[in-house]
Amino acid sequence: MLELTNVHKTFHPGTVNAKHALCGVNLHLQPGDFVTIIGGNGAGKSTTLNAVAGVFPIDSGSIRIDGVDVARLPEHKRAKYLGRVFQDPMTGTAATMEIQENLAIAARRGNMRTLRWGISSEEKKKYRELLSILELGLEDRMSAKVGLLSGGQRQALTLLMATLKQPKILLLDEHTAALDPKTAAKVLEISDMLIAENKLTAMMVTHNMRDAIAHGNRLIMMNAGRVIFDVSGEEKKKLTVDDLIEKFSQASGQEFASDRALLS
Repeated sequence: MLELTNVHKTFHPGTVNAKHALCGVNLHLQPGDFVTIIGGNGAGKSTTLNAVAGVFPIDSGSIRIDGVDVARLPEHKRAKYLGRVFQDPMTGTAATMEIQENLAIAARRGNMRTLRWGISSEEKKKYRELLSILELGLEDRMSAKVGLLSGGQRQALTLLMATLKQPKILLLDEHTAALDPKTAAKVLEISDMLIAENKLTAMMVTHNMRDAIAHGNRLIMMNAGRVIFDVSGEEKKKLTVDDLIEKFSQASGQEFASDRALLS
């Protein structure tokens, strides 16, 4: 479903600020894989997601989504393959529009625009059913402005919008980092549910080692722009945070130094 082959990316090349962020990344996701990505600051986690999304062009290598090489496609042309949820709950929704209007925009993604009435009664019924799945009471507030919602409610709505068209790949870039622990746990529960019900292929960047172990069927660790550890199945389920720190030391030859990850 997703294949990164020898992907390189350098920011500010030829300057004193040059940063080789991705150093020959190779990664292959099967359909239905839910991969969590862990690593220290500057390891290349979010850069990998942004490379897949087309936020910037890569220097070399290939990125294939469902067999299509998208490495040279601009961000807006890759959007039809992808669903994204960002770290900031304010990103990904239109604050001044209603909940149902946001869902309607997501539902029309990639479709031809027409001059017919905005949201039909049939669509409202469908949106109510979808919102009820979240168990946040949003199905009774469909005409409320999204800007009035809490961070967790907005992130849950963004998840629903991102999965509405069943994208080829769902990208979750530290999408619970700005939430309190209780709300973050709820959003992760919703993430697991939507990914499983829609049988999506997903990548989730996180600094929280426990979350990386608890969610998904596969875990990869990155350091200095490379994948240094890749584990799945039963072996992943048996991992502990101490195991991850030890694996990092073995693979990289250095101590794990990320306060955010260790404190989480």
